[in-house]
Amino acid sequence: MVLENLKSNIDSIIASQSTREEKLQEICNYLKSEITYYDWVGFYFKNGDKEELKLAQYAGEETEHTIIPFGKGICGQVALSNENFVVQDVSEQDNYISCGWKVKSEIVIPIFIDGENIGQIDIDSHTINPFSTEDEKLLEYICEKITVFL
Repeated sequence: MVLENLKSNIDSIIASQSTREEKLQEICNYLKSEITYYDWVGFYFKNGDKEELKLAQYAGEETEHTIIPFGKGICGQVALSNENFVVQDVSEQDNYISCGWKVKSEIVIPIFIDGENIGQIDIDSHTINPFSTEDEKLLEYICEKITVFL
């Protein structure tokens, strides 16, 4: 993973004249195509005033998890903790929502605007133990940068 190249291409997507939805979709598509162990990439955002997350743009297999209650699964836990959550082996997690038998690991990074957790980026991998601090840095960078158009 060449972090600076990935960041530069993400910056180009963000600077484009595309709509909010198109930019988010393009980021999902880009990450999934560029990082071999990113098998599903998606954004979840807080669903209005409800204590739940709603799926927005994503790249990868369809998921039935379009609404996730706060506290449920990895994404729901991040909605409450406001902290990154890296799960290198989902079989070791009690509070995990299975997205399919192929998913072996997951990383979720929250998105903040004015100190409020408004959503997150969620990555599923079919590989056990693939995520490094480089992944966290890249995803934190993306979550910070996309706030300019959210």
